Amino acid sequence: MIRFATLFIFVLMLTGAWAQISTNALLTLANTNGTTMSLSISNSGNQTWVIQSSSNLTSWTTVETLKVFNGSYQRSYTNSAGGNLYYRANFNATNQTIADTTTNALGLPATNYNYSNPALPVEFYVNPILAEDNMPVNGPNADPTTDADATLGRVLFYDKRLSTNQTISCASCHQQVYGFSDPRQFSVGYNGSLGTRNAMGLSNARWYQRRHFFWDERANTLEDQTLMPIQNPIEMGMTLDALTNRLAAEPFYTNLFALAFGSPVITTNGISKALAQFVRSIVTTQSKYDLGLTNNFTNFTDSENLGRLIFFGLTNFPPNPPANCSGCHASDNFVPGPAVNNNGLEYPYVDLGVGGITGNTNQYGLFKVPSLRNIALTAPYMHDGRFTNLAQVVAFYSSGVVFNPNLSPPLVAHGGTSALRLNLTADQQVALVAFLNTLTDTNLVTNPQLSDPFNYGH
Repeated sequence: MIRFATLFIFVLMLTGAWAQISTNALLTLANTNGTTMSLSISNSGNQTWVIQSSSNLTSWTTVETLKVFNGSYQRSYTNSAGGNLYYRANFNATNQTIADTTTNALGLPATNYNYSNPALPVEFYVNPILAEDNMPVNGPNADPTTDADATLGRVLFYDKRLSTNQTISCASCHQQVYGFSDPRQFSVGYNGSLGTRNAMGLSNARWYQRRHFFWDERANTLEDQTLMPIQNPIEMGMTLDALTNRLAAEPFYTNLFALAFGSPVITTNGISKALAQFVRSIVTTQSKYDLGLTNNFTNFTDSENLGRLIFFGLTNFPPNPPANCSGCHASDNFVPGPAVNNNGLEYPYVDLGVGGITGNTNQYGLFKVPSLRNIALTAPYMHDGRFTNLAQVVAFYSSGVVFNPNLSPPLVAHGGTSALRLNLTADQQVALVAFLNTLTDTNLVTNPQLSDPFNYGH
């Protein structure tokens, strides 16, 4: 391994090397099969580089002039002529000539994806799910989803420019492959600091009757929520003035804003609306459970059907009283109605939840209940990420619920004097986990209209 201190690197074709170029760039060159060299650049400054090759270290030929978009770039180069071949990546501060245009920086389709009129099951258009829809379609704060707005929101969601040092995006803590959640117990902010709560999944965030966001519901709307992590000193550390100025310098943002809002002017209101519309477009309706709704669950295994009966409190056998998980995870979106809940995680309260915001002691330990859709993808679980898998979650409800003054009614037993613990058998616990797994929509993790739109070179 060779380290170079200069502003360029070169490497023999049959070796690998890496070099720290500056405080914001890291280049890695590696031989992959004897004739192919892979190049990776991590560069939060989004700079332009010139890649050159040589057989003698004297005469250099430009292979490619490339621009790093959104912090990283990957490319492979093949030596088809045989013999030794050297590569170098050359940075010139006066030759930053490639613009961040929509065509260069992004891989957007010629026609926008359909965000405004998703194909939803019929039950989404009637109560109770209809009442859960938090999209503001009327009034002065109306924000109905349009294809152009959500496209802009998709770009913003994945753009690391939203953090002060251009290293963290919304997608850093809400990753598509994990149901738009974070597999870490606590997310890592722009300066390496850890948050204090687990990043909840965003599947079907459009449907939540209380319309508030964050675990403690401190954001009154999704539009309000989208700007808060950007300004949080741990998460992204930006000011809104700095953000609008930074985005205004990017030609593709002025273009996308003009398409979305009719003006190239970058505004915080436009940023919040576009991000909210993209998040509301993270819709999942193609799980095994959704198919089961159409065929009386004949597609379920015996264990999955047993878990379904337990979940909805439809059993005529122990546990007694019957489990009824749907008391807090109702409708086919598996979210609560007007209630915010305490599920008996602990007492005394370590995290005051909603009560920490309102100061109301009757709300201590109450937290937003996210949708259970794609729950199998979003480990770890609970607001503090204390459970690493669904088996631990089910075991908690079976035997670990802690009685406290604010425990939610579906979990209160014996006239309000103790916690309802489900006392599930081992087979019943396995069945309940099996049912929860049927809520997974595998299309979500590969859906291109929800994926990272940036051009990373490969």
